[in-house]
Amino acid sequence: MSALLLTLFFGFFPAANDSTQLVDRDTVNTRVYIDAVFIIGNKKTKADIILREMSVSKGETYLKSDLEKVLVGDRSKLLNTQLFNTVEISILHLSETQVDIVINLTERWYTFPVPIFSLVDRNFNDWWQNQDRDLSRTNFGIKVFRNNFRGRNEKLRLLFQLGFTQQFGINYQIPYIDKKKRHGLSFSYDYAENKNVAVQTIDHKPVFFDSEEVLRVRKKYAIGYRYRKSFYNFHSMEFVFNDNTVNDTIVSINPEYFQSTTSEQRYAEIAYHFTHDKRDFASYPLKGNRVTARVRKQGLGFFDDIDRFDILTSMARFFDLGKDYYFSNYSSVYLSFPEDQPYSNFGALGFRRDFIRGYELFQIEAKSFYLNRSTLKKKVFSKVARLGIVPVEQFRNLPIDIYLKVYFDMGYAENFKGYEFNQNLADRYLFGTGAGVDIVSYYDTVIRLEYSMNREREAGFFLHFKKEF
Repeated sequence: MSALLLTLFFGFFPAANDSTQLVDRDTVNTRVYIDAVFIIGNKKTKADIILREMSVSKGETYLKSDLEKVLVGDRSKLLNTQLFNTVEISILHLSETQVDIVINLTERWYTFPVPIFSLVDRNFNDWWQNQDRDLSRTNFGIKVFRNNFRGRNEKLRLLFQLGFTQQFGINYQIPYIDKKKRHGLSFSYDYAENKNVAVQTIDHKPVFFDSEEVLRVRKKYAIGYRYRKSFYNFHSMEFVFNDNTVNDTIVSINPEYFQSTTSEQRYAEIAYHFTHDKRDFASYPLKGNRVTARVRKQGLGFFDDIDRFDILTSMARFFDLGKDYYFSNYSSVYLSFPEDQPYSNFGALGFRRDFIRGYELFQIEAKSFYLNRSTLKKKVFSKVARLGIVPVEQFRNLPIDIYLKVYFDMGYAENFKGYEFNQNLADRYLFGTGAGVDIVSYYDTVIRLEYSMNREREAGFFLHFKKEF
């Protein structure tokens, strides 16, 4: 660890320049009038979608120094729409007191027919070690992503998948349905069936049952509403109906799979989500903060095969320490009531991105948990390579940033009463620490190479394909 810390503090590569062009600093106290806002490069994206992210607009007056700061924030907001590869904003001076704003964009490639070859397990490390690199535990098929549909930042997703989980899904998101661009809607349907199902957990690792017959069928119908009045705050409500069935064999192995020895589970749920997002770049943030909260009720008075109320909150903070050093911290808290729940609905540490590094191979099921993760990193390489042989312009510029890092995570998971299979790691203070490398490239690609050790002094190399938080 000490050697890695020395490596972090050794060497220096200059960071890339900010793309926002700031001019005429000798007259920063001059008030300037914005005569017009010009947009260049938006071949697909509607102008009103771009202007929705801008704090400045035609006809406003700013101190020149204030205008420059506002435009830096506007550039981040445009990049965080994930519609553009590059954004440059410049001030064009017409006179001492009158300016135009010029926004120069390069759009992303918006249509992706992506072949599916994915692992069904919680992460790559779980598949590699716990499941012995079993290639039958993979999915294959095709996903069709149609981003920026109709040039209005709408998203259409189609999923056709075979393999371990046979699945079909469609999702359509409309961010704005009104002229003021504050209200949005979403619709989705998912169907999935499995011939291999996790039937119980022993020593914090799922135990699977295989069959030639379909063991589980899941259907999910959802409709959502989103409200966004300001730039950084998002509110949403979602109504979901779940219709799940399992083979009688699953019930005989674990009578509490759906609880009460039943092979069917149907319930409705409603959830409220709040997000405050003021990060510089959502794909790999280095400055800013993000706060989320979800309040959910499962079981609404009809088809009440589950009755649960839960709250999940998180806060992520990112600090630029200067000289290409960065620090980030993430905290998450989960509470649920009552604790008597079906096995199929268990969750907590080890699911999604809520895990302690060093415990990737374990799932710690719990009715509540607390998690804190901290990372210190240094950028050691930054370059944009021009790939002239690539036929599509949106893929010719290949940015590569490399960060060395050290980290420390800790957490606590409160066990379900009488859940004897979950005693080793639950109801205990846990921690993990280590060092690694992050490789960041275009289209939100992040590769994390990490070597971690946990409280039990178990150490290993872990590979991840998403940003930390």
